[in-house]
Amino acid sequence: MAAPTPVPGLWLLHVDLDQYVAAVEIRRNPELRGLPVVVGGAGDPTAARQVVSTASYEAREYGVHSGMPLRVAARKCPDAVFLPVDGPAYDAASAEVMDVLRTFGHPLEVWGWDEAVLGARVDQPLVLAEQLRTALLEATEFTCAVGVGDTKERAKMATRFAKAKPLARDAMGRVYQLDASVWMDVMGDRPAIDLWGIGTRTAAKLTAHDIHTVRDLALVDPRAMAGWFGPTIGPGLKLLGMGGASTHIATEPYVAKSRSKQVTFPRDLTDRSEIETKILELADDVSAEVFGQGRVGTHVGVTVRTSTFFTRVKTGKLPAPSTDAAEIRREAMEVLARFELDRPVRLLGVRIDLADPESGAVDPERAGSGAADLSVSDPTVIQDQ
Repeated sequence: MAAPTPVPGLWLLHVDLDQYVAAVEIRRNPELRGLPVVVGGAGDPTAARQVVSTASYEAREYGVHSGMPLRVAARKCPDAVFLPVDGPAYDAASAEVMDVLRTFGHPLEVWGWDEAVLGARVDQPLVLAEQLRTALLEATEFTCAVGVGDTKERAKMATRFAKAKPLARDAMGRVYQLDASVWMDVMGDRPAIDLWGIGTRTAAKLTAHDIHTVRDLALVDPRAMAGWFGPTIGPGLKLLGMGGASTHIATEPYVAKSRSKQVTFPRDLTDRSEIETKILELADDVSAEVFGQGRVGTHVGVTVRTSTFFTRVKTGKLPAPSTDAAEIRREAMEVLARFELDRPVRLLGVRIDLADPESGAVDPERAGSGAADLSVSDPTVIQDQ
């Protein structure tokens, strides 16, 4: 496998806002600036089973982090200001950010509320990075870091180094460039888990094959990787070790591939009939949302998290793409029937995978011959940095 060949003259700039959710709350209430701010759930740290969505840097100094129960956060930082999650406010602020970035005239790919990548053919990408930071600060009051690379993967990794620089609202310099000329010098001796896209389980599998560092991964035989991890994932992991190869900027509006809803209950559920009732309620809620938007369902997934925090996801394929809520209910119950439910249930969720809104085709990433199962030992948490 040859090393990735960057597009001559093209730079990818990854913009990542700081402590985004907390920053939105601080902007609309400047008195919070400099205080430990924790956003999560209904904002009540005495309520059961609510978790931190994000924490300001001041709160993080006390050990507060995303995914932590609000009660634990209150013990670690009793003087913190606790606020409820306000999704519409974060949507609106994100739209402001993206509008500012688009004024520079370069193709923009939105990755989420607080992340985006620009593709720019410029001679001085670091200068452009500083201009982006300045424009965002002046227009929105938000600070950010910018990673510059010749692939999306290198730009994303560069942002981690930029984020490591001291945060100051009036300071420049929170940018970092990482390209083919320095990739191995900077990353070669770092553990493979430092790469964007490699988690603890994948890192453990790599270690089992004596692949410990980014350099090890970059030099491994791609045929061996294909044998160990599969014909797509294996070579893809090796490509990550080499710095990635993604350069295309998708400017099309993001279209969701699925919709889901999860509920953590105040008390564990043990009665199967009660669990079934909750699953049907969730199925109805998600159906109403997606079918009200004119989307078509193809698969139904059910999530069950037990009191031990063991989480399992099972998925079933609908007989045919459908907009019938009764079909979703039926499939959700069939999927639920594949769970043993021999332990108290802490959380339930229902997900509907969606057909392409343009063609009506099934998303190939979701499509399958039937059912699929996934087990994880801890909940998934989205954290802004």
